[in-house]
Formats: sequence, structure tokens, C-alpha cells
Amino acid sequence: MVRSVEGLSTKVLNQCLKKNIEFGILDKVIYNELPPRVEYQVTEFGQKFLHILDELEKLQQEIDA
Repeated sequence: MVRSVEGLSTKVLNQCLKKNIEFGILDKVIYNELPPRVEYQVTEFGQKFLHILDELEKLQQEIDA
């Protein structure tokens, strides 16, 4: 993900992921493999939160039009 977003550092990404886990937006799944692998999944609350963000974006687009 760091490579795909210009200007995003590993430190900032990790801070954002940690905060989203703390807020209940994401769950972290750790796989006991070599090399180590971690995946993040959007929680049910996270889905609701993303829906609200989408609605806010639509509202902002209407205001800007």
C-alpha cells in the first residue's frame, strides 16, 4: 500500500491502521506464516462508517455544484 500511494510513509500508514483498529473500523488478522502476513478487514461498524462518509461526499458534491 505504501508503494501505491505517493508520499505515504510506512510510519503514517501504520499509525492510521492502528487508529482505525482502535475505533473499530478495521480488524487485524495475523497469519502465522513465513514470511509474516497481516490482513485488515472492514468491520460491520466500519461498513456503516464508510456509508456515512460516502453520503457526506455526495452532500459536498451537491454543495460544490
